[in-house]
Order: sequence, then C-alpha cells, then structure tokens
Amino acid sequence: MRLQDKLTEMIPVWREEKKEVLSSLGSKKIAEATVAQAFGGMRGIKGMICDTSVVEPDKGLIIREYPLLEITDMLPEEIFYLLLTGEKPTPDATKSLQNDLADRSEVKDYVWDALRALPEDTHPMNMLSTAILIMERESQFRKQYTSGMKKEDYWQPMLEDALILMGALPCIAAMIYKIKYKKGLKRDTMRLDDLTPWDRNLDWGANFANKLPIDDPTGGFAKLVQLYLTLHCDHEGGNVSANVCHTVGSALSDAFYAVSAGLNGLAGPLHGLANQECLKWTLELMDKYNGTPSLQEIEDMAYNTLRSGKVVPGYGHAVLRVTDPRFTALNAFGNKHFPEDPVFQTVDRVFNVVPKVLEAFSAERVKAGKNPIANFWPNVDAGSGAVLYHYGMTEFEYYTVFFSVSRTMGMLAQLILNRALGTPLTRPKSVSTKWVKETISKKQIEKRLIWEEKK
Repeated sequence: MRLQDKLTEMIPVWREEKKEVLSSLGSKKIAEATVAQAFGGMRGIKGMICDTSVVEPDKGLIIREYPLLEITDMLPEEIFYLLLTGEKPTPDATKSLQNDLADRSEVKDYVWDALRALPEDTHPMNMLSTAILIMERESQFRKQYTSGMKKEDYWQPMLEDALILMGALPCIAAMIYKIKYKKGLKRDTMRLDDLTPWDRNLDWGANFANKLPIDDPTGGFAKLVQLYLTLHCDHEGGNVSANVCHTVGSALSDAFYAVSAGLNGLAGPLHGLANQECLKWTLELMDKYNGTPSLQEIEDMAYNTLRSGKVVPGYGHAVLRVTDPRFTALNAFGNKHFPEDPVFQTVDRVFNVVPKVLEAFSAERVKAGKNPIANFWPNVDAGSGAVLYHYGMTEFEYYTVFFSVSRTMGMLAQLILNRALGTPLTRPKSVSTKWVKETISKKQIEKRLIWEEKK
C-alpha cells in the first residue's frame, strides 16, 4: 500500500484517538515546572506530544515502539514510513516510496544558481539551509492553502512537500560537498550533470552515497550511509531541531520554512556540531601520542581535559543514562568493517577508558562538595565522525550536513502528523524574573502562614 493511502486509512483513527484522550484525560496534569526549569531551558518539562519516537533514559531511542538496535537493518526510507505510520512497510510499499522519491529527485537550476552565488567561505550548513529555504517556491502546501482547502486535508500537500524535499536532499547535499570542497566540479560550470544520475535500482541512502565523490570499491561507504541516516532520523520532539521545526510548522508555515529553521538549530555547537568536537579531541589525542594511544595515555588525557574545566566531547547526554544505542551501532559497524583503522581503534579504546575516568572524577567532585557528573556514557557523537573519517570524508564542517539529511526525516514526519491531527499553534506563556521573585515568594509566605495557623 502506498504511503499516501496508508495515511489516508490511519489518520481518521488517530484523530478519534486524540479526541478520546482529550475528553477523558484532558484535565489531568502530566508535569509541573520549577523555577530552575524555567530558567534552564525548560529541560525535562513534559509539555508536548511526539508519537514518532521517545528517548528513554535507560534504553535510548525507541522508534514507534521499536528499540533502535532492533531496526538498524531497515533502509532510511523504510524508517520514514515507520515514523509516519507506526508500521514497517511491505516490500511493495517500500518500492512505491522509493519511486516517489526518485520522481521528485530533480533539483531545478535556480537552486544551483543560488548555491554558486554564495561566498566560498560559506559554511555547508548555511548552504543547506539556504537551498531548502529557496526551494519554498515548490511548496504544494502553500499553493493549495492560498487557493483554499479544508483543514482536515492539510496533511496531504504537507506530505507532498516532504517527498519533494526528501527527493532533493541527496542531490543538494552531495552538490554542496562538491562545491564547498571543489570535488570534481568547478563553481562557475556547475551543472546538473555534474552529479551521478539517480539510480532507481538503489535506495535513498545508496543514491546519496553514489552522488558523493567518495571511492567505494567494496560498497562499505554506501552501507555506512544507510546506517547513518537510519540512526540519526529522529530523537523525540524536544530536541532543538525538532522543537524549532515544530514551532515554525505550528504557524502553518510549510515544510521548507520549518525544516530550514530546524536545521539552523541543528547547526549549533550544542546540537549537531558536537560530532566535530569529538573527532577533533580524538585526533588531538592521537597527535599527542604519535598514533593510537595506550589505555593509560587515554586516561591521562581524559583527566587533563576534565581538570582543566572542560568536558570529554561525546560523553554525557541531556537525557540518556546509558550508552547511546546509536553509538553502539556505529561501533559495531566499525569493528566489522575496519577494526584496524587507527582512528576507530582510538575511539574504541576511549570508550573502554573514559566512562571509568568520569565515574572516578565524579566521586572526586562529590567529596569536594560539587555536583556529580550525571552520565558517564558515550552518545552518538563520540563515534559518528570517526566512521565518516575512515572513508576519506575528512571535512569536519560537512558532518552536520550528513546529520541533517537524516534528521529531516523525523522533522518531516512530525510536521505531517501534526498537520493531520490539527495540532494548534505553539504558544507557551512566559513570565518575568520580577514575577517569579514576587509571586513565588508570596506563595511561600502564604503557605507558611497556613501551616502556622494549623499548628
């Protein structure tokens, strides 16, 4: 069954479920916010609904009830189908979706003209966000909304926008790599035929790999791209990129506006850029010890990093309290395909040393009256850069573009579902510091008086 038909079948069921939940449970509280959370970026406040995935602190990413490590063999487009429907696609449904993406893989000349006009020192994430934003003229949602349509039909052109964007992304991302790093084409002669044509016999991820100027005689790089796109596809609704995309989309902005905005958040050092810092620390470690370091040398470097007031990049996570299953999957891939690679060996050895160092260092902090370290375990960024580096993709700035191509699947799935279910405009209430000081203090005084009266 085609994705479009499957959603047509399921959306009325989900709409009814939403009505029932709101009717029976709408007045129930699911969270309370503290002053510290309000000042601290709303971390941990349960205040939005996301059905595509959840991140359990003791389990990691779970996509539609499937723990991530159980579905790493699925193709990225199959993951997109799963994110949207909650079901794994049949082979026919997968092929139908692949054809839909192939049909929409052409990128028009005005996009290349815009990329060619950018200064040579433009960051690749800027290039990606710009390309997506100027493609907004292709939006079927905006066109149909302008001409008039029923609210319950909003999801249909939103899905079309998503397919257009997903079809274009491998072409755009590959061309950005070629333009930025002068790989196989000249900026002043960029043409569509500078990219390998879309191959309908290949899946979405393999087409992306095929368009990149990376030698891949064994097919290992294509397999890595497929896995990488699957692993980074979604991470519930509260992370920066998903939350920004959701907020922009809630204003009925189309997918191009919303995804471009979300990727601007992903470009930040505290989000998608983190994998660059991890690989940089690993290479500095190797440079210091002239190759793959020993376990003791890694321990020394980790302690030096921590005692200088810095963190070991890639270790710790805002939610997770176990090893990130995405790291586990990438580590297993490296051990299978290139266990002798010195950079990968270093990442693997760091994994065997740093958690113990962090645990001991945390105990030192507690003895000194300081806060403990919340998480000792690696997140996906600890290993994602090293596997790309192995295949010759040494341009750190581009790694977040890889992340973006994958994460766009999750953002688009959430946009479509929110449009289908009529999710309202995101508009939380803000208060001032003065209000907090006056109101919270007043409530504390009132509680004390009530308690004293009861005594």
